[in-house]
Formats: sequence, C-alpha cells, structure tokens
Amino acid sequence: MILPDADRHVPVLLDEVIASLAIQPGETHVDGTFGAGGYTRAMLASGAAHVIAFDRDPDAIAEGQALVAESGGRLTLVQRCFSEMDEALVERGIQSVDGVVLDIGVSSMQLDRPDRGFSFQSDGPLDMRMAQSGMTAAEFVNESDEEAIADVLYLYGEETRSRRVARAIVAARPILRTGELATVVRKALGYHAGEKKDPATRTFQAIRIHLNRELDELADGLDAAERVLAPGGRLSVVSFHSLEDRIVKRFLRERSGSNAGGSRHRPDVGAMAPTPTYEAVGKPIKAGDAELARNPRARSATLRVARRTTAAPWNQAGKGSRP
Repeated sequence: MILPDADRHVPVLLDEVIASLAIQPGETHVDGTFGAGGYTRAMLASGAAHVIAFDRDPDAIAEGQALVAESGGRLTLVQRCFSEMDEALVERGIQSVDGVVLDIGVSSMQLDRPDRGFSFQSDGPLDMRMAQSGMTAAEFVNESDEEAIADVLYLYGEETRSRRVARAIVAARPILRTGELATVVRKALGYHAGEKKDPATRTFQAIRIHLNRELDELADGLDAAERVLAPGGRLSVVSFHSLEDRIVKRFLRERSGSNAGGSRHRPDVGAMAPTPTYEAVGKPIKAGDAELARNPRARSATLRVARRTTAAPWNQAGKGSRP
C-alpha cells in the first residue's frame, strides 16, 4: 500500500478532496495536476484504484517516477496538459474515469525553486514556464510594449495601477531576475517593508497566468473532465484566487442548469441549453483553522465538488468548440 509521506509537501484540503472523490477499489481516477504528487499519493493510499496523473512540467514527471515504481502498476504519469486528458485517455484505451481532481495554479515544487523564476521570495532568473518551453517571463517584460504589459497586469493580476507598473517596467529594462522585477514593482507602487501584502505578488501572478495560458487551460480542462467522467463520477477542483474560482463556479452553475449568464470563458448558451451534466455536491469548502495554522497558503483555497449525471457532454468535439 502507498502511504502518505509526512516529509513531503501536503496539498491544501487534502482530506476533503480525497473524501469528495469517494474512491472505490477497481476505479480509475485522474489527478490533472500532479505537481509534487500529494493528491496522487493519497489517492493511491485510499484504496485499490488506478490513478492517471497529468503534468506539463517535465521535472514533475521525472521526479514522480519513484512513486510509479512504488505503486505496483496503479499509477500512470502523463506529460501533457490536463486539458488534453480526454485525448490522452483514449490513446490508452480508457473511455471513462470515476473521478477527476484539479489543483489549479502554480505548484509548491515550482514556487520553491528559485531557478524556475516563479517567486520573488528568492532571487532567480525570470522564467515562470510550467512546461519549460515557450516565451519566458524575461522575454515578455523586455520585449512587450507598455500597453500589452499593462493589459496583462490588469486582466490577470487585477492590478488597478497596471499602467504605472508597466511604465516602470519599460523604463527599467532590461530586467532579467525575479528580484529585479519585484524591486521595480515595489518602487512604482510605493511599497514599504512590513506591509501586509507585497504588491509584486499581483504582477508575478499576472505574468505567470498569461505565459502559461492558465485560465484558458482551466476552461478547456473542465470541458475535458466532463467528457471523460462516467455517470456518477466526481469532479473536485481546488482554486486559489477569484479569477480561477469564478470560472469553476460559473462552469458548474451552467452545467447544473442554474446559471443564466455567460462570460468570455463561458459564453451564454441561452434558453436552449442542453441537459445538465452535473449536480453540485455540498457547498464550497474552505480550509479549517487547524489547516490554516500549519499551512497559510490554504487561506485562499476553495474546493468545489460536483457529480456527473448521465447527460451527454455539452462539447463532444474537444477544445475550441465550446457552445
């Protein structure tokens, strides 16, 4: 049996997520965001089920091989975006699964490594690429025009003074290190040491989300999960900020037949909406006092759970074909 490792990072709301999946022997479940393997390890420990875990980060896949070896054939690691889970499962001869869990955003493994450039807590190169391919954060801040930078900071970081920050970034170029970018943002916004929240947080969040297409990936991943979940299967999604949670909340309201509106990520389908594909399971779950005491990161986490109905998926054709 795979047992939880006390020395490893414990993901937020772990007990609540595992309980929500209600894993039974012989079932197949998807961990769409493997990261350091916290959820997957607990899923394997909870019963004789098979887990298929996805991650676009090659480091996560490489470091997860030890857990594959421990699992006795019950864990399959796939280096792909979770938005592609339906395609990847079909390629492996799997038509449906009994549960899908998504832990949205950057992983602790990525945040804790200065060389990955996700955090300003320790100085490192401006990178922020989850898949370690494509445009780096340094390329974005040094090559984009002021308006484009301001738009990203406003849209994905909810930075109300985005134009001031963008102007300061352009004036300070070239910027190659996380510490340099954080200093520029703090100076632009008049930050003083000891303030409750470092304003550079919003800028780093925005650039990371933009480079990795995180919100589009989430929207596509929710569609993919709908296509792969068997009737009665559970979807459990943990989000960490309002932009993510808004997409999850709207998706579940829409697909359960209780949402009348639309958005850029979830267009309004009007009165002719198909049969609901989900039913909500309980209310949104937040971390309790005990977890908050040992893991402050859990303060912003929200878990939403839904059960798949027997209705056909709204989007049968895959990504890019939302109604």
